[in-house]
Amino acid sequence: MNQKDIRWRQRFENFKRAHALLAKYIGIENPSEIERAGIIQFFEMAFELAWKLMKDYLEAQGFQPQSPRETIKQAFQAGIIVDGHAWIDALDDRNLTVHTYDESTSIEIEQRIKTIYFQALQKFYQFMKREAEK
Repeated sequence: MNQKDIRWRQRFENFKRAHALLAKYIGIENPSEIERAGIIQFFEMAFELAWKLMKDYLEAQGFQPQSPRETIKQAFQAGIIVDGHAWIDALDDRNLTVHTYDESTSIEIEQRIKTIYFQALQKFYQFMKREAEK
């Protein structure tokens, strides 16, 4: 096992924990403002670790993506993720939540996390889990 292979496996362990936190709270219906903020924060953590895990995994496969957007596109082309548009939208929303706060925007993003982004993260988690078990 080479260094790049070890790196993505270590990153997967961190992603697994962040994904589990998001999964634990994603089902809260009508969240309070603080609960919504927590869901968004767990999404931000899981998303950040996910794209970095993608990058590490791609590098172990011989690719050299340089940015989150390039990593997502490369992962889609390599068949690691199947819903590239959802990932690009999630990247845009993650960037928005990190830099601004507006309650109506937070509500909209929370709904996209619950209805679109969590499913994308879930599919990626399942893919990486299978890879880690090889």
